[in-house]
Amino acid sequence: MFKIQIKKINYKGQLFLIFIILFLFQNISIALEEKKFLSLKKDKVFVRQGHSFEYPVKYIYKKKYLPLLVLDSWNNFRKIKDFENNEGWIHISQLSKKKTAINIKDNSLLFKNSTIYSEPLAKISKGKILIIKKCKKVWCKVGVDEYVGWVKKKALWGRI
Repeated sequence: MFKIQIKKINYKGQLFLIFIILFLFQNISIALEEKKFLSLKKDKVFVRQGHSFEYPVKYIYKKKYLPLLVLDSWNNFRKIKDFENNEGWIHISQLSKKKTAINIKDNSLLFKNSTIYSEPLAKISKGKILIIKKCKKVWCKVGVDEYVGWVKKKALWGRI
């Protein structure tokens, strides 16, 4: 009654299909590799050796907005790593999604615009916390103290 026609996919069609599948898997793997950063919500945060309040305090952070890389999660605790590779566990109530970064270069320059030919506004010392406004390919617009300007991404560590 009904005839089913099956057309063979030609060589070009097969090649195109394989290319599409590989492209989709590449995008999925890139998305999975994306790093998740959070920042400290308070000026004083306890970092524990394990994922509950029963574990002893390993050390204390005293830098509000310090960016932290999330490595793992367990219930309401996040395993984190800072820019100096210190690791530990922090309760989620002490963490924020605020976009921040830390300057990891000595005396980075903050520019008025996103070019080295722009007017320098300030020198940023190593270890200074910056609030990220937006980022481009090479530059990030940041707020630091009373300044707002542009700094090169390669000088930053955090959610950029």
